[in-house]
Amino acid sequence: MRPLNRRAFSLIELVIVVIIIAVLAAIAIPRMSRGSAGAADSALSGDMAVWRNALDLYQTEHQGKYPTDNTTIVAQLTTYTDINGGTSATQDATHIYGPYMRSIPPLPVGGSGVSKGSATIGATSGAPAAVVAGGYGWVYDPAGNVYPNTGATMDSTGSKEYVNY
Repeated sequence: MRPLNRRAFSLIELVIVVIIIAVLAAIAIPRMSRGSAGAADSALSGDMAVWRNALDLYQTEHQGKYPTDNTTIVAQLTTYTDINGGTSATQDATHIYGPYMRSIPPLPVGGSGVSKGSATIGATSGAPAAVVAGGYGWVYDPAGNVYPNTGATMDSTGSKEYVNY
């Protein structure tokens, strides 16, 4: 009797390899998708810290007043200002404060009805319970609070993303 030369895998060996690959994929794919959601949540936390610092510094330098409203906040935070919040593209004898931000950060999160990537600002009277219409990325109230325009969207930890960090 001459031994047979085996040049191929048996069907059972192939099935075992496929099962092992499927188990590894079932473990790895959910972990990778949660990583991207966590990254967006971390980016939102970082952007909220930038907002908070810019608004606090503005308030400190402007006699305890925050930017006027959602139509003037961009200019008041990204250009030079005088003590009353008047803006100028260049620094001069009266426009000595700021700029506090280089630009408005785009909203890093999104979802149903949420304008992910938008750097526009809408008006609100407090923490919004629903998305503010108009395609805004951020909403601002004159009390000095900026919120991501996510309404009641939950982040990856199960808390609301619009909480003022």
